[in-house]
Amino acid sequence: MSTHTPALSPSQVVFPALGTTAALLVTDPAALPAAEAVLRAELAAVDRACSRFRPDSELTRVNVSAGVTTKVSAYFAEALQAALRAARLTGGAVDPTVGSAVIALGYDRTFTSLSPEDARPVPVARPAPGWRRIAFDPRTRRLCLPPGTRLDLGATAKALAADRAARQAAAVTGCGVLVSLGGDLATAGPAPEDGWRIALADDHAQPVPEGGPAVAVTSGALATSGIRVRTWRRGGRVLHHIVDPITGDPAAPVWRTVTVAAATCVDANAVSTASIVLGDRALDWLRATALPARLTGLDGTVVRVGGWPPDAHAPAPAGSRSTTPGGPR
Repeated sequence: MSTHTPALSPSQVVFPALGTTAALLVTDPAALPAAEAVLRAELAAVDRACSRFRPDSELTRVNVSAGVTTKVSAYFAEALQAALRAARLTGGAVDPTVGSAVIALGYDRTFTSLSPEDARPVPVARPAPGWRRIAFDPRTRRLCLPPGTRLDLGATAKALAADRAARQAAAVTGCGVLVSLGGDLATAGPAPEDGWRIALADDHAQPVPEGGPAVAVTSGALATSGIRVRTWRRGGRVLHHIVDPITGDPAAPVWRTVTVAAATCVDANAVSTASIVLGDRALDWLRATALPARLTGLDGTVVRVGGWPPDAHAPAPAGSRSTTPGGPR
């Protein structure tokens, strides 16, 4: 699933960021400049701290220092704690130590820079070192990764930025705010009277399908994970970016997309990503979480759990307040 912002208006802005699309909506048009400033500052901060693709990012420094104890910034510490919490919540299905596996598959540069067809063979997959082997003291912010370990915070850092930006923008402006970063959507402050209308689709970069499925969100967050958008070919195989930490290979394709609602975008995204990794086991696990979720199988069959409502329909794009949280991450 994904989400769109089809109708630009004085109360919303859309721009490229973090290799995807950032969308910001506010209930008070006069508050848009202040809210946008908050969002852009947050995006710059998360990019400096957590980007895998910047040689000057803190994540790059941390990965190069694997095996040595190092002190991290307060922002990075928050991002790492979010990743470790996601690992605990998902029983390790979402694991920040998959960095080397992701790179081995060929996702070693921004997605737009990837060659769609790579003739090199895919290296033999190796399990992730495991999040429990990370030594981190939140009080002193001192971190030591197992030697050779590379962190990848992609399953949580963007969602954390959405949560932080929405919360800070609502505090600064006093109005309702929706922040969408790719498949990660967070809200804060008072929602519109009829809620934020979220259109669901497979790719946020495509136009909103008129009459397609939609939901209304009055608080909290939505996140979508999927295996159809970020794919590439290597050694004759079609690969995607969601890695199973147990195998080091892309998760077996069972669900095309999974959308989850939760109190925070970090939790929603952790659960949606874990569901892709868990595959056939996802439904029972999701029911145990009691979080509302909508899963789309490879053949388009839709399964709803946790009280996810029946599909409403997206309004026509012109003048609508619909958004899409973004394409699947």
